Amino acid sequence: MTPACVPTWLLDRDGKTAVLRLSGDWLARETGMRSQAELRQIEQVSQAAGVVRVDASQVGRWDSALVAFICALDAAIKLDLSTLPDPLLRLLALARAGRAPATDGAPQPRPSLLWRLGAGVIALWVRLGTFAGLVGETVLSVPAAVTGRLQARPVDVLELVRACGADALPIIAIVNGLVGAILGFVGAVQLQRFGASIYVIDLVGIAVVREMAPIMSAIVMAGRTGGAYAAQIATMQGNEEVDALQTLGISVDQFLVVPRIIAAFTMTPLLYAYGCFMGLFGGLIVCIAVLHMSPVTFFVNLQSAIPWTEFAIGLTKSICFGTFVALAGCRTGLAAGRSASDVGRAATKAVVEGIIGIIALDAVFAACTNVMGI
Repeated sequence: MTPACVPTWLLDRDGKTAVLRLSGDWLARETGMRSQAELRQIEQVSQAAGVVRVDASQVGRWDSALVAFICALDAAIKLDLSTLPDPLLRLLALARAGRAPATDGAPQPRPSLLWRLGAGVIALWVRLGTFAGLVGETVLSVPAAVTGRLQARPVDVLELVRACGADALPIIAIVNGLVGAILGFVGAVQLQRFGASIYVIDLVGIAVVREMAPIMSAIVMAGRTGGAYAAQIATMQGNEEVDALQTLGISVDQFLVVPRIIAAFTMTPLLYAYGCFMGLFGGLIVCIAVLHMSPVTFFVNLQSAIPWTEFAIGLTKSICFGTFVALAGCRTGLAAGRSASDVGRAATKAVVEGIIGIIALDAVFAACTNVMGI
């Protein structure tokens, strides 16, 4: 590089007036960035000046090195940039837009409790609004799904059904089997004191069929399926695949959301039935081992202990739980950011929202069935 092309600066000062004259080629790949010592030197020299006008008329070639130099000065002293060329002014405007406002080292005031409460309520209202919008879009897509006009490949739907159903059988069996065994053991220990061991069958049957099987199966789905849905869609957001679908005119709701809801809606009742079987089997093992009860006695008493209404309630719960988990996972994934860390946050948020929603829905079911007397 010739001496005439070396990037230089010269600060001319006359009382309250100062002009920063720049010259040479400001190229980061050839000369690098200006040092902090130079910036501090300019700041010290221009302390008595009100505004420093930047003159770049002698600048040859330039790139981000010049933009970074002026931005760093602009954060320390007041500059007059009116004489700079338009391309440089536009880049400086973009750099200022992405820069956080200066705080001058002063601690930021802590928001009041009322402000934080209001912000939380507003954020919750926004999330509920987006969730309601997603439910509405899904309902409007039902006719297309029924008539075979859904904008999704059947092979993708079948893959989601397999991942939601068959792949979840081992964990569903372990969780519900252990829950049924725990209920049977606790009931046996307590009811043996009163000579009412036979009612352990009623306890295990009603608790598993009506409450534990739908809740535990749904919680497993929230941690396994809901989190996976959120992570998959959030990854697609980061890779701009969702934007590509919208550009091609493909409905994101029909291509991503509806197939996952179909998978959860169809597989949850089957997982519930399988969970009931494993939970009752766990209770049977405990009754045989602890109470020395025969399998025939267990099944005969189980038939009279569980009316069909209990199965109907549990089945309805499982369908609602599974649909909610799928909707929560898809909504969280679509609302995620585009960075890698946002994928993990979306998966975590989907699991938390899914579990909280399951418990809340179960409370609603409990209140409604109590009012209805069933």
